Amino acid sequence: MARVRYFAAAEEMAGTDEETRVEPTLGALRTALAAERPGMAGLLPRCAVLVDGSRVDDDEPLGEATVVDVLPPFAGG
Repeated sequence: MARVRYFAAAEEMAGTDEETRVEPTLGALRTALAAERPGMAGLLPRCAVLVDGSRVDDDEPLGEATVVDVLPPFAGG
């Protein structure tokens, strides 16, 4: 099971800052999150989603020790 961490607006949409998920790939995780939490469907495409600190394709496998970070766009100044 992968550990998924949410930050800023993604945390608000997810209703938690972290959870464990069972989806086998990043693409499956994205699909499941969008289906379970409709607000995430509009936010996820704009987020940087890192798997173990790197951007990867949706076919990237997620294992038990995998950490997925969901980082929405940040405004800065």
